[in-house]
Amino acid sequence: MRRRTGLLAAGASAAAATVGATALLVGGGDGRAPRADGGSLPPATAVVARTDLVQSTTVDGRLDFEGRRAVKSAVEGTVTVAAEQGRTVGRGEALYELNDKPVTLLYGPVPMFREMKKGDRGSDVLQLERNLRDLGYGGGLYVDVRYDAATEAAVKRWQKSLNREPTGSVGRGDVVFQPAAVKVVGADAALADQVGPEKAVVTVASTKPVVRAQLDEGDVALTARGTRVEVTLPSGKTVAGKVSGTVAAEDAQAGGGQDGGSAQSGITVEVTLDGRVSQDTKETVSVRFVSESRKGVLAVPVEAVVALRGESGGYGLQIVEGTATRMVRAQTGMTADGRIEVSGPELREGMKVGVAKQ
Repeated sequence: MRRRTGLLAAGASAAAATVGATALLVGGGDGRAPRADGGSLPPATAVVARTDLVQSTTVDGRLDFEGRRAVKSAVEGTVTVAAEQGRTVGRGEALYELNDKPVTLLYGPVPMFREMKKGDRGSDVLQLERNLRDLGYGGGLYVDVRYDAATEAAVKRWQKSLNREPTGSVGRGDVVFQPAAVKVVGADAALADQVGPEKAVVTVASTKPVVRAQLDEGDVALTARGTRVEVTLPSGKTVAGKVSGTVAAEDAQAGGGQDGGSAQSGITVEVTLDGRVSQDTKETVSVRFVSESRKGVLAVPVEAVVALRGESGGYGLQIVEGTATRMVRAQTGMTADGRIEVSGPELREGMKVGVAKQ
């Protein structure tokens, strides 16, 4: 569902109407200000108010988690304990079990690309040693890029705690490195499934909640990183956020999309929330994209603006003062929610203006 508020100011001429049947302006063709019309009072009035105007587009979105990615098995095997969807997995915990052995989550940016054993050197070794230290197996271990005897001893102690054979080396299929704790958002392989390097076993994401929403191709300007967003949760609470990027079509579909996964045209954006969210993912939320705002401007209902006649043209407002009225010129700006920004040397906050009968 999409709801758009705020129209282009150029549309004011279409919305502007002559206020009252006798509001015929004299002057304007020679550049002079329009004179008092001397006509009857308008059918309705409004007050010139100082306010904030916001142009926005509101669409439905869904709660999700940031950075979905598939985890594939580095080796062939049989899933003996499947991943538990919805579970948060931290350092040292098993994502799933393969061939009756836990595949353990460790932290770090370097993927597990080889078996690590005594004599090896590299950033992956440094990463492994940091995890061993943080898990409490770093006694006597100097954390560096060398896989030495102390590293081997620490690995054996860690393997014993997992009821694994204490080989002192770490195989490619033993661990999965991720930047931090992950949320299991999809169990791609079930119990007894055969998996290998080409098959996803589990889909994980950051534990940080985000919102995914779909915009039309014509709203591409709203997809810019940093665009301000307001998210209204099912509870009624409003949380501020910013567009953090766009999502590939296949990832958007994997995330459930707007209709549970069917293909749709448009652009799916990911919104990072500023506050904490307790609702479950997949719930529908209202996402308001703010494209433009004006703070503390004078504004009137769009129906109060009058199209002036003559070569000078432009717009005016019918000022109501007691039982008399007069026309003044007004510059128009942005519109939002049925109100339009106005300015001019004769306009003041609190003035009463005529409004065309609707």
